[in-house]
Amino acid sequence: MKPSASVHFFDTQFQQQVHTQDHRLNPFERDALPFLQGKVLDLGCGMGNLAVAAAEKGCSVVALDASPTAIQHLQTVALERNLPIQAAVADLRHHEVKESFDTVVCIGLLMFFDCPTAFRQLAHLQAQVRPGGVAVVNVLVEGTTYMDMFDPSGHCLFAPGALANQFSGWDIEHTAQQDFPAPNGQIKAFVTVVARKPH
Repeated sequence: MKPSASVHFFDTQFQQQVHTQDHRLNPFERDALPFLQGKVLDLGCGMGNLAVAAAEKGCSVVALDASPTAIQHLQTVALERNLPIQAAVADLRHHEVKESFDTVVCIGLLMFFDCPTAFRQLAHLQAQVRPGGVAVVNVLVEGTTYMDMFDPSGHCLFAPGALANQFSGWDIEHTAQQDFPAPNGQIKAFVTVVARKPH
């Protein structure tokens, strides 16, 4: 797998977080935690802070990320704490999960793919959610001005409402749009959807 510019960006950031022992859940992970149950897929798990929190509340977790630094850190933590976490490096642009899950989490990932890939992977993730299970998906949307983390060759800022539209027919448990300040007066605009798959 040839790492993209985005993977390099985050791998460097994760190295710093490992060094400083920064294990805090971000706001999206804190909001997602109450919805996690059973067998969980954390796609784009980053440092694995949410995967660890899910495992500590009794979930079994499959955690995937493109960052070798993040996955090595998570594997070490899971081993030290004897947590039910399977963590692996994967090219998330093309990776297809074969198992089904009670909860699928995809926070802050899909916007790093070109739009056709983003929507294809979203549909694949939805297919892996068991009936009655939950998907937690969070993306950057149009209105975001902070672009430093993106690979110029491919990214996707979702149109307003586009993420929720992909969950037509599901029960929407939670949805939110939140703007966060970024360096140099720029903005990161996020949308989060938590949806339950019909039985």
